[in-house]
Amino acid sequence: MSRNRLIILSLLFIASLSIVSQTASAGEPKYKRTIESYIMPDVTLVNQKGTRVKFKDLVINSSKPVVVDFIYGTCTTICPVLSAGYVNLQRKLGQNSTNVHLISISIDPENDTPKVMKEYLKRYRAQPGWDFFTGSRADIDKVMHAFDAYIPNKMYHYPLTLIRDPKNGKWVRVFGLTSTSEFMNEYKKVSDVL
Repeated sequence: MSRNRLIILSLLFIASLSIVSQTASAGEPKYKRTIESYIMPDVTLVNQKGTRVKFKDLVINSSKPVVVDFIYGTCTTICPVLSAGYVNLQRKLGQNSTNVHLISISIDPENDTPKVMKEYLKRYRAQPGWDFFTGSRADIDKVMHAFDAYIPNKMYHYPLTLIRDPKNGKWVRVFGLTSTSEFMNEYKKVSDVL
């Protein structure tokens, strides 16, 4: 390859990086947002207190926004970031934090027992209104498939948050990591209580 051609390719590469950087700094979100409809599976899950809950009833009968993410108790990468988002949302909402139901669903049900999940929520100083659920592998897989979020191996999971609008039952699908303000803005779009 000639030297001039190498210089031109290098300049084009630098220019493309500059455009990407300007787009990101111009306020473009770093996540993908879509509106989806999902059919909830009729499965029973177990929360951090050991209480068995019909997942479909919990979600469909809620008169407040429901936020769902998929995590596991020993994760050290994406899960802490998603959980920090829940913590920050609860803090920002203050007294109104119980006007949203935050749900974390284990993608490692073989290891995430109620005790592990309770300790996880305690570590994040979770307030009432945030539940961590586990269940049989088959039931967890049904939930992941229902949200088009199937993760065959916990080591390859990705950042996904789903926010249900109680007024129309639609879900805001947020793929990617959000800042506290971006997460709060997505929540505000489906909430009457700020």
